[in-house]
Amino acid sequence: MSAEESKVPVASHGKRKRWIAAVVATCAAVGIAYGIYWLTDLRYVEETDDAYVGGNVVRVTPQVAGTVIAIGADDTQFVTEGRPLVKLDPSDAKVALEEAQAQLAKAVREVRGLFATSTQLEASVAARRTELAKASADLGRRERLAASGAVSTEELQHARDTVDTAKAALAEAEERLNATRARIDRTTVRNHPEVLAAAARVRDAYLMAARTVILAPVSGLVAKRAVQVGQRVGPGAALMAIIPPDQVWVDANFKESQLARMRIGQPATLTADIYGKRVAYHGHVEGLGAGTGSAFAVLPAQNATGNWIKIVQRVPVRIALDADEVRSHPLQVGLSMNVRVDTTGANGAALPSPSAAAPVYQTHVFDTLDRDADARVEQVIAANTGRS
Repeated sequence: MSAEESKVPVASHGKRKRWIAAVVATCAAVGIAYGIYWLTDLRYVEETDDAYVGGNVVRVTPQVAGTVIAIGADDTQFVTEGRPLVKLDPSDAKVALEEAQAQLAKAVREVRGLFATSTQLEASVAARRTELAKASADLGRRERLAASGAVSTEELQHARDTVDTAKAALAEAEERLNATRARIDRTTVRNHPEVLAAAARVRDAYLMAARTVILAPVSGLVAKRAVQVGQRVGPGAALMAIIPPDQVWVDANFKESQLARMRIGQPATLTADIYGKRVAYHGHVEGLGAGTGSAFAVLPAQNATGNWIKIVQRVPVRIALDADEVRSHPLQVGLSMNVRVDTTGANGAALPSPSAAAPVYQTHVFDTLDRDADARVEQVIAANTGRS
């Protein structure tokens, strides 16, 4: 073998060594870089794919019984707050309202009659007092004349009887006046108990009539419609549900071993299976559940039976989402999510502070019903008190 042929394997072997050394050095560098990344960042990130979109599922139920005559919305349709969803037959409610209004009108007129009677009785008492004073004066004159014999004993007795009769008539008039005053004392036509009771019945009947039209309490998508025309429904029956698309959050079920550093307010990055990794949502930890999922299950685990196998428990963590991102890429309730929470800042609170007294969620659909009922009562009272 020549010298040139013997040099080729040696050169090739040296080149292979250099490649191996480069690969080892690269792997070592990647490993060191990953180790540094894990120590400084990755070990503080908690991740789970056991997460689902949650939201407010507003149940639409009737407040009065009735027969359905119209349905104003169906599944998948978007409805605005205050839109009529279901109409019930209003015939019985209208009859009850008309009867209550008639009773209120009657009560107003009767109370007006009591006030007029009281004025009349006051005049009668004044007249009886005048008659008593006149009879007493006549008796006094006859008693002075009786000493001289100018007035007979019979005439004097008649004068005394007249005074007694006038006293009895005055007492009777005063009692009738007191009885009437007892029914209207310190009241007016509007705040008299009988009028107030009749007005309350009008308000109740008006509300029952108004509630035959079931309005959408919030704006959102209609789901789970279970009502049909002609169906007889009662208070509390589930007719349909409304899900506001902008009122959604994510319930991420983390393992108990992942919660040690998790705090309220920590940032979170989320992706949804429906959009894939091309759409990222951003949010923050809003709160941690008060217990594990198994603790609130319909049939909770009984670990004290002796037949026990340890299972890593999960605790729901609520993640609030950015509203603008949700509007750009809507999420339906129940969709699967992947959640990554950065627990670097573990100095926050693990438990929320006491919440304010303000409502968490509310509707204003029913705010005008009381005002409308009061307006109907005022209309009936005004029509029966001589005012236009």
